[in-house]
Amino acid sequence: MTTPVTAGRPGYAEAMAQFSLENAKSLLSSDLETGLNACVECCDRHVASGRTALTWIAADGRIETYSFADLQAMAARAANVFSEAGVQPGDVVSGLLTRTPELMATVLGAWRVGAAYQPLFTAFGPKAIEQRLTTSRARLVVTDSANRAKLDSVPNAPQVALVRARDADLPSGDIDLRAAMAAAKPDFTPVMRHGSDLMLMMSTSGTTGAPKGVPVPLRALMSFAIYMRDAVELREDDTFWNIADPGWAYGLYYAVTGPLALGRGTTFYEGGFSAETTYDLIEKLGVTNLAGSPTAFRLLIAAGPEAAARVKGKLRAVSSAGEPLNPEVIRWFEEHLAVPIHDHYGQTELGMVVNNHHGLEHPVRPGSAGFAMPGYRVAVLDPEGNELPTNQPGDLAVDIARSPLLWFTGYHGKPTPEIGGGYYRTGDSVEFAADGSLSFVGRADDVITSSGYRIGPFDVESALLEHPAVMETAVVGVPDPERTEIVKAFVILNKDVQGSDALAEELRLHVKTRLSAHAYPRAIDFVSELPKTPSGKIQRFLLRRAEIAKLDTV
Repeated sequence: MTTPVTAGRPGYAEAMAQFSLENAKSLLSSDLETGLNACVECCDRHVASGRTALTWIAADGRIETYSFADLQAMAARAANVFSEAGVQPGDVVSGLLTRTPELMATVLGAWRVGAAYQPLFTAFGPKAIEQRLTTSRARLVVTDSANRAKLDSVPNAPQVALVRARDADLPSGDIDLRAAMAAAKPDFTPVMRHGSDLMLMMSTSGTTGAPKGVPVPLRALMSFAIYMRDAVELREDDTFWNIADPGWAYGLYYAVTGPLALGRGTTFYEGGFSAETTYDLIEKLGVTNLAGSPTAFRLLIAAGPEAAARVKGKLRAVSSAGEPLNPEVIRWFEEHLAVPIHDHYGQTELGMVVNNHHGLEHPVRPGSAGFAMPGYRVAVLDPEGNELPTNQPGDLAVDIARSPLLWFTGYHGKPTPEIGGGYYRTGDSVEFAADGSLSFVGRADDVITSSGYRIGPFDVESALLEHPAVMETAVVGVPDPERTEIVKAFVILNKDVQGSDALAEELRLHVKTRLSAHAYPRAIDFVSELPKTPSGKIQRFLLRRAEIAKLDTV
């Protein structure tokens, strides 16, 4: 079924035709060539609006609000502390912090002094932290008392600025950040930089291997702002909450940078994710625009229709990113929350580039990743680099010359074979539908070849998720001497459902009927968890590797 986006919004075709880099530059208050500062773009220029910039919900339920003027003063104080600690324009400041006002002050303060910010996810252990700090050569790390001990195991760790818990000791040599900011002046002249200078130092999520450094220049601000405007459709009267953690790209790009660049408020919740607290906060804060990952949305579904009933009709738009959004999730949100949830596609290296845009009128087909965002042209390539027509799967690529918002030019300090021949190859397998939208097949490494058929794990997973017993699943190809590979599914069942041979056969028949006879999972394992990156993306390659290892021992 294909449904139109609500009429009255700008047309997608017109938005693509009318896009120009000059218009995108008009979203910024400064010039890419003569001087730009991310703190100015995301804070200073919105002070006069008087709007709330940050709503913070503490782990204990306290709610505090901060205006753009408040953030400006916090950023200036942080910049003074960082500068006093020796941070120079072009340096990197890392943050190992939970979602608190101090995290926002660290990001904006680093930008104000002309430095780049590097996120360190708080679930990381010392080895993961060491790898990222080695990549960035950070001058300063800002962390809190709960995470401080991790840095003791990191060789040659940078200077530490500590957000000290009440009654916690201050390690020798650390900066007491709160005390230092309280003593610092609330003004600091922002350091202007070039559009090609770094704003962020990211790392890939490790879905398919060791993480690589991803430099993000200041010019990426245009792309982030257009995503928030056209895909998320963040309006002035929205209450926006992106539940993704700012320790990762989707949270940092679109829970911090993007909304603030548009002069809109954002929301930080310090506590951990649960369906109950998510529904509570949507109701209490009056959230109208929500963003997050399919993993989080599947947990909302698992809580049942009764839990969702109290916020039904209160959300206006929901955006999903990180993994393909299964059609069953779209159907459930329409039925039980009365809100459109749209799938968006992107990477740490790109930001979001293919979307079902809430803010642009175009057909929305369940199971589709959507259409290229204004400012980008995408293509589907065969192994030789030729562009493929409709209904032929290949590698999703970004046409560099015809994508003026593309900001990724290569991994930090590493060769980038994905860039060449005029394209950036994403490594994801897709195909164009007749309406010009893109259907996701899977990571190129995840596509299964069985008896001559190419099978996308996404399709099999979507069919399995339609069964009422299934909460979550991952599908991989397992080597087979007769069929090259067979389809194997790892299934997490809903609460109070027990796995059995009879249920496994029922699931096989369900996929056969719903999808096709050749694509059903010949093997099914019922599991309690799936291997994931810290950001929640399923690591199918680990499942595949484990299955191959089993075969090698036979």
